[in-house]
Amino acid sequence: MTATVLADALRPFVGGDLPVRLVSWDGTTAGPADAPVVELRSPDALRRLIRHPGELGAAQAYVTGELDVPGDLDAALTHAFSVARSRGLSGRRPSVRAMAGALRAAIGLDLIGRPPAPPATQARVRGRLHSKDRDRRAISHHYDTTADFYSLILDERTMAYSCGYHSSPEQPLADAQEAKLDLVCRKLGLEPGMRLLDVGCGWGSLSLHAAEHYGARVVGVTISAEQRRFAQAAARRRGLSDKVEILLCDYRDAVPLPGAEYDAVASLEMGEHVGERNYPSYARVLHDSVRPGGRVLVQQMSRTGRWPGGGPFIESFIAPDMYMRPVGETAALLERSGLEVRDVHALREHYVLTVAGWLRRFEENIELITALVGEELVRVWRLYLVGGSMAFRDGRMGVDQLLMVRPGAAHSLPWVR
Repeated sequence: MTATVLADALRPFVGGDLPVRLVSWDGTTAGPADAPVVELRSPDALRRLIRHPGELGAAQAYVTGELDVPGDLDAALTHAFSVARSRGLSGRRPSVRAMAGALRAAIGLDLIGRPPAPPATQARVRGRLHSKDRDRRAISHHYDTTADFYSLILDERTMAYSCGYHSSPEQPLADAQEAKLDLVCRKLGLEPGMRLLDVGCGWGSLSLHAAEHYGARVVGVTISAEQRRFAQAAARRRGLSDKVEILLCDYRDAVPLPGAEYDAVASLEMGEHVGERNYPSYARVLHDSVRPGGRVLVQQMSRTGRWPGGGPFIESFIAPDMYMRPVGETAALLERSGLEVRDVHALREHYVLTVAGWLRRFEENIELITALVGEELVRVWRLYLVGGSMAFRDGRMGVDQLLMVRPGAAHSLPWVR
């Protein structure tokens, strides 16, 4: 009975019959037998959706296990997006009659009342948006989970947590990441003895690669204590402590004194975290940190559409305060800092392959990961990886490398790309 009541109440919201096979907590079912299955394991799933209609409420219910999608999550979500497009559901507002019907159904199922508490894995950040303290808390939420956790998902050689550079779909993830690191170093024109600033150095993949394979002297900056510990330990193990220094430092405090600028600056997928209003300051740090004639490379995700961040789920569970924009707007902001944009290299399809590699390692190591962080965070990351892969596959998000130089002296960029 419960599933039938819900199917009738949802009809105006989904534009017709249920597009999924709904299984309710009381064992009743509704919807096509051959459609993807959605299990409502607890009335709390609906209580969350009443409080937070749409993506956030559904995500809360999924990560807590109150709602489940057995089988292929990618296929189920792809089906849901396809139905929404075909029925023109985007931006549609429900009528007063539809809302009244939903309210009657909710009362009849005893769903009205105090909503469940937010999931334990949901971010709780306070303070002024993109203040140094709030940024530190936001980054800590995502990156200080422990290096052991990330080592079971990222590739085992580089620990690179950014888009790889794939020569084919069959290329191993670690090889694609090393190819990306090589690509960055070549674009920057690194040579032995050159000084590189790695802004938002993550687990140290670029800093270590540039020092070991190109002879660069590198300073990496991060505001994640866990990342700093890991990168410093990796530098010691690889005999690179004399070439690599990792600072626990906000990017706003990383600008060198005039005359002590770096030969090159890189920032891989960190610009998404600085926010809309702070991006000009971030761009200016990149400009001021490199010597005249030196090169700057930014690898950054982009997004078009009405939601400039990562979306309600990403911003609530993965990367609080994230902000993205179309790549052209980012290029314009970097130009306004005084940098000259020389090349924009789109890598969107590469991210689909990178995330596929992460998801494969995630599922291969699922028992170890679950024992380490618990079932709820496992469900957060499964939704994150599957949803991220779909966003890049379907063109809702992109990622690009922007290569720039600081005017004021002759540059050494080659004549050909």
